[in-house]
Amino acid sequence: MAVDSSLVDALALNFIPGVGIITQRNLVNHFGSPKAVIEASSGELQSISGVGKRISAKILNGKSAAYERAEKEIEFADKHQIKILPFLDDKYPRRLKQCVDAPMLIYYRGNANLDSARIVSIVGTRNASHYGRDRCKELVEALSGYDDVLVVSGLAYGIDSYAHKISVENDVPTVGVLGHGLDQIYPNKNRNLAVKMLDNGGLLSEYPSNTRPDRQNFPQRNRIIAGMADVIVVVEAAIRGGALITAEIANNYNRDVCAFPGNVDLEYSAGCNLLIKSHRAHLITRAEDLGYLMDWQLNSQKSSTAQLQLAVSLNDAEKNIYKLIREKEPISIDEIAQLAGEKQSKLAIVLLELEMKGLIMTMPGKIYRSFNS
Repeated sequence: MAVDSSLVDALALNFIPGVGIITQRNLVNHFGSPKAVIEASSGELQSISGVGKRISAKILNGKSAAYERAEKEIEFADKHQIKILPFLDDKYPRRLKQCVDAPMLIYYRGNANLDSARIVSIVGTRNASHYGRDRCKELVEALSGYDDVLVVSGLAYGIDSYAHKISVENDVPTVGVLGHGLDQIYPNKNRNLAVKMLDNGGLLSEYPSNTRPDRQNFPQRNRIIAGMADVIVVVEAAIRGGALITAEIANNYNRDVCAFPGNVDLEYSAGCNLLIKSHRAHLITRAEDLGYLMDWQLNSQKSSTAQLQLAVSLNDAEKNIYKLIREKEPISIDEIAQLAGEKQSKLAIVLLELEMKGLIMTMPGKIYRSFNS
């Protein structure tokens, strides 16, 4: 199999130690290609701002070993159906390419369209609560009602892996951005989920094979999660952690950021509440808010399917009350209690659940109607 020489050059430049992403980009912009950078003389290299004797020496002395490593990486990628996409490649994600610190190349295994019409990155705490998982589930189920949607997250414990899981269950393409090479899965518990994602989605990393999941890699990979998307949704997060790092990066990239509010007394709602309070995220309480913010139009056929799936997830009490509201709307809480034969104290819990699931809305005077009426 013939090897693309430009790919070998891009890999070799990326494998030269001590030459960072910004420096690489400046060099490629000046010389026109990775090959031209590697073949430049010491004097030519040092003529570029930020490139002194030390970096030029690294390029001149390190290129032989870098080319050897590049050839091995291409062999590994071919064997494992991994696509290597250099920054200058037409298939490199266009949104990510806009970011000043985007990787000079990425490794990708899967079949999802990395330039989908609508890309949503979903992030959150590793210690997801029932509330957080419910919000995540409802969000992804609603996203299935839009055409050409891609869900991106980090395959970590908690909200990240749950977003991938629900995407797989709803046939929504989903890509996991990893903080290590594609020759392994971390955490190992998510291996089966990762395999399922390859059928309608994929795995992506800026790290070559044999790169361990070291702690410093994960904040670094968060910029890819932010940079690939149109909008980043923080479902549930503490004040410190990867989700807020991703939101901060997204703001710096001029991406839209949304967050679900939570109980003010809970640690893993504090981050979302802070983002909203400091105007670094739009407040959303249901998936429809996200669609409105992004001006996305639902596919009517898909929307009906998504709504049906949501209705199936209701318990018997919620189904009965929802059906009653649909039949009698607008209807007061007194009328609901009378017709349903329930105490208002118990009924209030059911109504709150239906409202949080985006099925009903409260009007002045404790009057209820279905959200889509």
